[in-house]
Amino acid sequence: MKMYQETSYLIALETKEELFEGMYINSELPTISLRTVKYKDKKLVIIGGMGHKTGEKIDLKDRYKKLEEIANVLYPGCKILYRWNTEDCISLDKIPYIGEFSNLMENVYVATGFKKWGMTLSNVSANILKDKILGRENRYEEVFTSTRLEPIKNYQEVKNVLKETSYSLIINKLKNSEEYIKDVKQGEGKIVQVEGKKVGVYRDEDGKAYMLKPYCSHLGCELSWNNLDNTWDCPCHGSRFTYKGKSIYDPSIKDLDILEI
Repeated sequence: MKMYQETSYLIALETKEELFEGMYINSELPTISLRTVKYKDKKLVIIGGMGHKTGEKIDLKDRYKKLEEIANVLYPGCKILYRWNTEDCISLDKIPYIGEFSNLMENVYVATGFKKWGMTLSNVSANILKDKILGRENRYEEVFTSTRLEPIKNYQEVKNVLKETSYSLIINKLKNSEEYIKDVKQGEGKIVQVEGKKVGVYRDEDGKAYMLKPYCSHLGCELSWNNLDNTWDCPCHGSRFTYKGKSIYDPSIKDLDILEI
């Protein structure tokens, strides 16, 4: 309840133009970041952004396309080599949790909620946790106290988390789907109604249908279809599954139940 997952998208490109040094991020929305990286014998540009809450019911097909449009403006004629996406933990007050996992568990520590600033904040975490283990005071530890209650004072984010959780855990499950297996087109995934029950269906380009129970194996939230990666994503805690039901992102560690209809 004190954190949610956000998915971000990245592309790596090759260009003949002279490249910059360092890392850069814009101040407006949508947030876009740029950095360079050495890969084998090449120096590439990585452009990232177009983030959204994992499991959000939105059309995702153009996420890479928009990053590529930015790449072509900055580096006309560039070659896009790689595309990928990943998740980040976001705390409700946007400040990481670093310190004791619980006031009831001695010598157990946590560092999470880096809000996409992992290279910087992993170093901050290492120094704070090192000092705590050695019994030394760290001047920054109070800012990041992991057992703090301040995040729940961010009423808007708490409201969003509670709303999404209640809808995915209870309300959406009680609603009947108005679509059926015959309504699922090739290359499309939907939650449909079958004999009074909800079924997650993906139909591949050859017309074969893959059917499963559309509830997360973590805590049971109703899943959303990701039409970019062809996955089932959980809006509650960020778990993700292939269209065949295989768990590919924690906190879920169990695959989905496959249905034969």
